[in-house]
Amino acid sequence: MIISIASGKGGTGKTTVAVNLALTLSESEDIQLLDCDVEEPNAHLFLRPEIKESYPVTIPVPVIDEEKCDHCGKCSQFCEFNALAVLESGVMVFEELCHGCGGCGIVCPKNAITERNREIGQIEKGFAKNYADKNLAFALGRLNIGEAMASPLIRKVKEEIDRGKTAILDVPPGTSCPVIESIYGSDCCLLVTEPTPFGLYDLKLAVGLLKKLGIPFGIVINRSTGEKDGDRDVEEYCRKEKAPVLMKIPYDRQIAELYSKGVPFIEEMLGWKKEFLNLLARVREIVE
Repeated sequence: MIISIASGKGGTGKTTVAVNLALTLSESEDIQLLDCDVEEPNAHLFLRPEIKESYPVTIPVPVIDEEKCDHCGKCSQFCEFNALAVLESGVMVFEELCHGCGGCGIVCPKNAITERNREIGQIEKGFAKNYADKNLAFALGRLNIGEAMASPLIRKVKEEIDRGKTAILDVPPGTSCPVIESIYGSDCCLLVTEPTPFGLYDLKLAVGLLKKLGIPFGIVINRSTGEKDGDRDVEEYCRKEKAPVLMKIPYDRQIAELYSKGVPFIEEMLGWKKEFLNLLARVREIVE
């Protein structure tokens, strides 16, 4: 089963949920945690994994043979991402805009376009120890600074999914292309929100996205304040949209202090293990 942990905005606590859920489940079954938030991966700060392997990720970009090129412009007309500009003096290639589809080379009538690989980031793989001293498989993607496109690297991270294990994906925040790339193919998505006006607004965007993609989902309210206005507004919206609230994590000082130290709160607050097991049980009900 693939469970993606997403949020409409940053800072709602999706990594907190992903890490604590993965650590809890890894005590009794084979679990993978994949950090797909390649622009700012941070799950490793809590898991402190031992990295066993690292390798670069590349995409193909065009190389123009000016001796063969007659500047017909068909390559730039084909490229909807404006990665090529054909001028009288030559062809300009904007590698950062290239999606690596290879279409420009296909439409070139002079066979003047070849490709070279350009590195966009790295994959790191290894294992982390949970509080029961069992291994938790871990992988992350790390996008190179200045890169515009995260999706190709996210696809490579997801190639590390082991179908024999339960995979938990820590997804980038928002509702843009990297989010869609991350959650696509998930059996269930947990949307982590907070009881604030901004949290509710962005939750609505994320719910709309998941409904469009047809992915089953549930809601986790982090920093819950009980029956106050924020929680009430979120729960009222969830009832209206028939979006089940699967868990509430309170606005708790101890949780915040542990987070600030890079300690998953499940390691110190062991009673929460049962809550995360219940969360998995409810996820399975949604999937089935």
